[in-house]
Amino acid sequence: MEIVADASTFLAVVLNESDRDWIIQKTIGKGIVSPEVLPYEIGNALIAVKRKGRLNDREALRAFDLYQRIAVRLVLVKIHDAMKIALRFNIYAYDAYYLQCCIENKLPLISLDDRMCDIAGNLGIKVVE
Repeated sequence: MEIVADASTFLAVVLNESDRDWIIQKTIGKGIVSPEVLPYEIGNALIAVKRKGRLNDREALRAFDLYQRIAVRLVLVKIHDAMKIALRFNIYAYDAYYLQCCIENKLPLISLDDRMCDIAGNLGIKVVE
């Protein structure tokens, strides 16, 4: 079985956040799928965390290297359709890409973003709990 994982889940794992063990437990034995923008979003998020003073340069680069060791299948999504989701729910297009990925691939979503999980439910997407 495969599941779509958003950037929040990858960041929680590589930054050793409180939800790390839950995410690992829920994804063991499953294939992870994400939109092809994932590495760019991870890189941007790590720079943002660094700018807030939570990481130094070396730690940010190490976290990205750790992320790259996680097996994930990156897929194209229909950006136009994702934009419709973003406009409908007033969310960032980057968030809508994960939801569109779920729809196109008929896969559940794992995310730490409560709003994204709520929207997923509204779209008929199963959310990993």
